[in-house]
Amino acid sequence: MDLLPDGTTALAHLGVIRAQGEEAARFLHGQLTQDVALLRPDQARLAAFCSAKGRMLASFVALQRAPDDLLLVTPRDLLAPTLKRLSMFVLRAKVKLSDATADWALHGLAGSAAAPSDGLAPWGKRDVGEASVVRLYPAGGVARALHVAPTGAAAPAGPALDPALWAWGEVRSGIAWITQSVTEAFVPQMLNYESVGGVNFKKGCYPGQEVVARSQFRGTLKRRAFVAHADAPLAAGQEVFHDADPGQPCGLVAQAAGAPGGGCDAIVSLQLTATEGGRLTVGGADGPALQLLPLPYDLLADV
Repeated sequence: MDLLPDGTTALAHLGVIRAQGEEAARFLHGQLTQDVALLRPDQARLAAFCSAKGRMLASFVALQRAPDDLLLVTPRDLLAPTLKRLSMFVLRAKVKLSDATADWALHGLAGSAAAPSDGLAPWGKRDVGEASVVRLYPAGGVARALHVAPTGAAAPAGPALDPALWAWGEVRSGIAWITQSVTEAFVPQMLNYESVGGVNFKKGCYPGQEVVARSQFRGTLKRRAFVAHADAPLAAGQEVFHDADPGQPCGLVAQAAGAPGGGCDAIVSLQLTATEGGRLTVGGADGPALQLLPLPYDLLADV
């Protein structure tokens, strides 16, 4: 199997941070890498929350349920520390942040099951009854979408999809989530976020904004994300090595999932010089070999 099959699956690894209040959008706009203040009802946003050094602490798909009610879908393993850190910046802002994971049911839709998002560009959003459907980047040309509905609402229609296959499709989409294993490991461009709608360089300040902008506009981008395959298990946080300098890591595995045909596929952030030839291995010079695969989207040219 080399294509993600049709179907739906519950996304138990993801949770929801809810921002409610008349200044909810304005508050998030000042904290995240994307423009949230101008978020329309028919849009979602891929965004990151960064440290003062521009390192990604968390990643989100942000969507609006109402002008004063926004949801941040994010991996559960970082939800609690992310909520705590975001709450430190609320101060007098008229916004309430909460862990609303129990209030929302999250599903992934693939192939024909993603039909409610037909006609939308990536990060486009459509409300279908009580649910919000967000178009995601495809995996191997197969349509994908995120289905967000109140707990207890009707589940999306479609055959059941193995969660392991959804995880593989996420890797093949080339867009990595920030999880506990790699928090603070990357500036957004190291995961190509600026090329897939995760960074807005025209918006105002947010934590780490100067570092992120400097990386983009001073020609200092030396690492990018790539999709790769190995004939052995891989895990987020593993280091990647190049045979030209086997004693020093040249990259890091950001996200990995078992491939249906065997072995493991991964999103790896690599020094650009390491992609120009030679042998790549994971975990050490004698670790499993890593084969780079075509990136499923175009990269924005460095300025």
